Amino acid sequence: MEYLEFVFVFKPLDNQGREMIAAVLSQMGFDSFSDTKEGINAYIPSEQFDLDEMNELLEPLKSTFESLQYTTNTIPAQNWNATWEKNFEPIIIDNTCRIRAPFHEPSENYTYDIIIEPKMSFGTGHHATTALMVKLMLELDFKGKNVLDMGCGTGILGILASRKNASAVLGIDVDQWSFENTMENAQLNKVNNLQAVKGDALMLSGKTFDVVLANINRNILLNDMEAYINCLNKGDYLLLSGFYTYDLPLITEKATTHRMNYQKHLEQDNWVAVLFTKSE
Repeated sequence: MEYLEFVFVFKPLDNQGREMIAAVLSQMGFDSFSDTKEGINAYIPSEQFDLDEMNELLEPLKSTFESLQYTTNTIPAQNWNATWEKNFEPIIIDNTCRIRAPFHEPSENYTYDIIIEPKMSFGTGHHATTALMVKLMLELDFKGKNVLDMGCGTGILGILASRKNASAVLGIDVDQWSFENTMENAQLNKVNNLQAVKGDALMLSGKTFDVVLANINRNILLNDMEAYINCLNKGDYLLLSGFYTYDLPLITEKATTHRMNYQKHLEQDNWVAVLFTKSE
């Protein structure tokens, strides 16, 4: 899959500006961001990019900045993968979970030593949302649970659920790379109770789960949350991430409208992961 890199340069330069631009771009499918000395870099699969949509979304921001400019680069799949491998260092979360690439040496110092070959998929633990979801998961009991990993990406969350003794895990992602990558990573981690399929929330009709994990983006969460919740029974868990701190009230309102109880949330770099349980 070919990606587009957008290099944004703007003034005044501050973290609030970076967050505003990232939040707007995430609404149209940009799935990863990195801060630079002059602004922010944003990445989107080329097949998902719509210039008119981006210009429409950015137009209201122009009054906020003295200047807002961008340049575009095309990143072929092989170059993207090489960049991941070059910069992918192990991530350690709560001294319990270590996330590493296949070329890193294993370690017995951690309860969960997870191997991730990122390919083109999102979810290595380097992004705050993935790390926050892992933190929440480490606090929960997955033994015997039937788990949904919605928007599975690399499969990291589903693999962790399996390692925490879930009985079965289903990963769903709209992206071909992602569901294939999930299965590859499941094999690397010798996980045999994880199945991945290509699709979206329409596949959930008639299915039930004890835990639903969804680290996607705000608009998809708001659009599909009811479908996730309909898969759960009383007391079951819903873990969500992929949005900013200022989106939390909106996410919580939507969840509570559909019989979910807020339990807690974690924050990192203005990103949020939140835990709900079903009330009835």
